[in-house]
Amino acid sequence: MKVLLKRSSLLFLLSLTLVSLGCGPKKVGGPTTGPVSPPPSPTVANPNAPAPTITLRADNTTITTGQSVTLTYAATNATTVTIQPGVGAVQPTANGTRQVTPTAATTYTATAVGPGGTASSAGVTITVNAATPPPAPPPAPPTPVTNNNTRTPDEVFRLTMVPILFDYDKSNIRVGEESKLLMMATYLKQNTNVRFQIEGHADERGGQEYNIALGDERAVAVKKYLAAQGVAETRMATVSYGEERPICREMTEDCWQRNRRAAFNKQQ
Repeated sequence: MKVLLKRSSLLFLLSLTLVSLGCGPKKVGGPTTGPVSPPPSPTVANPNAPAPTITLRADNTTITTGQSVTLTYAATNATTVTIQPGVGAVQPTANGTRQVTPTAATTYTATAVGPGGTASSAGVTITVNAATPPPAPPPAPPTPVTNNNTRTPDEVFRLTMVPILFDYDKSNIRVGEESKLLMMATYLKQNTNVRFQIEGHADERGGQEYNIALGDERAVAVKKYLAAQGVAETRMATVSYGEERPICREMTEDCWQRNRRAAFNKQQ
């Protein structure tokens, strides 16, 4: 009987031990390294903070390719300011400038972010025009008439030394007449034995004495121009006929223009 009691006591104690072990806390996985932080919440504007403001302007809205523009911004209540496209964040946030060189039409916008929210400026559009090509070089002076087997020296002189025309009541050389004088200078420097007289003429308007003086001024102006090109002054003489030897007599501007001239007469 004592043996049975001992065995029952041992079985009871063994059962209690197994139950206590099965009811203990269970560990899953490895040990933790500390508490896990929750994901950050998105920034929310503080309704009590003043809203930011931002303006953007340009010193020029129309440029040529290769030129630059200065953008000026001004912000309030902002912690960050960005300008797009292509510029990004700028400092200081209150106000400042940035230089841009767009290659095509571009609209720039500034954005301000602060505790009170986000604000964007009105867009500033920069128009970019293509660069103007350089002007074409001036035309080369006409080639002097050469003395070939079919022309006499007098014919070559007459074909080369054509009249120089002047504006009304003027004696200065017109830009459009300079190519003729350059051709003459080339011819005269190639034919150093040629001597000639420069005749000054005027149209019929104005008094006779005034037109004589005006014709003389025109002849002298031509002489000075040729001398500046290397033609010896000793080969050139001047005379004025005023209105006395007109080419035509119609009372039209075309006729008067033909009479306002400096002509050339070869001297033997």
